[in-house]
Amino acid sequence: QVQLVESGGGLVQAGGSLRLACAASGRTLSSYGVGWFRQAPGKERELIAAIIWSNGRTYYRDSVKGRFTISIDNARNTVHLQMNNLNPEDTAVYYCAARSAPVIITMRYDYWGQGTQVTVSS
Repeated sequence: QVQLVESGGGLVQAGGSLRLACAASGRTLSSYGVGWFRQAPGKERELIAAIIWSNGRTYYRDSVKGRFTISIDNARNTVHLQMNNLNPEDTAVYYCAARSAPVIITMRYDYWGQGTQVTVSS
């Protein structure tokens, strides 16, 4: 079993930055992929970034390319999502999730965190 806990959400003004963290426990994620998803009110959950732990291959949704960066902290078994130049359309609950690699561009993840709220004011 893998347990995931997100942190780092909050309220930020448009143009600001936040850094989310997804801390994993239960097992190391060396054979897993980790994705960041978000769900805004009234909208479907969407995959916005993902990374394969073993080789660092990444995926970004077009709407966040150039603004968001996903990265791995091996020592802390944690995946970060650095979010820059935020805009009100980024307001959502952000979730991290894990699944066996190498497939990462999918909604079918096996383990999920509880989510963290990100609110961007205009």
